[in-house]
Amino acid sequence: MRIIAGKFRSRQVRSLPGAELRPTSDRLRETLFNVIAATRTIEDTIWFDLFAGTGAVGIEALSRGARMVYFAEATRKSVELIQQNLLALNLASGFQILQQDSASAIAKVSQPVDICFLDPPYKMEEQYEKVLTTLANASLLRENSMVIAEHSKHFDPREHYGRLKRFRKLVQGDAVLSFYRISNSSSNKR
Repeated sequence: MRIIAGKFRSRQVRSLPGAELRPTSDRLRETLFNVIAATRTIEDTIWFDLFAGTGAVGIEALSRGARMVYFAEATRKSVELIQQNLLALNLASGFQILQQDSASAIAKVSQPVDICFLDPPYKMEEQYEKVLTTLANASLLRENSMVIAEHSKHFDPREHYGRLKRFRKLVQGDAVLSFYRISNSSSNKR
């Protein structure tokens, strides 16, 4: 895996051997950042990389000028991998790693975030409901915040989670990106 753009462009991001992690592919990450960049600047944004794995999405955000990235990852091996990837880029600030499950990590961040990216293991479909509902009820989202869920094309999360409403769905191969934002509509479904 490599960083697509920004100050760390073309630098490698390490992963764990085997199938323990399913990192967001370079191509899908490039698509993700192109979609975001079409509607807002990435520079000076605050990110939450949930189920961070290798940290590739959050590191890509830092490379492109994000001010802060919170990495949430429950497994010790993945936390150590994120630390190694950040260290390899000589990054010492602009991030915080939270070693806990993503739903719990959301409560630890009080600073409003611009972009939340979640990518649970595809087999853990129940985590989409849990984390998207937690995000919808959290105070860290602003009116212009964006929540993006990567999921399998064989699973479709709901259109609404409380005040979060899906506004775009992008299919690329076996992966799908669902984009959510806060909806002020009183007709939100549960």
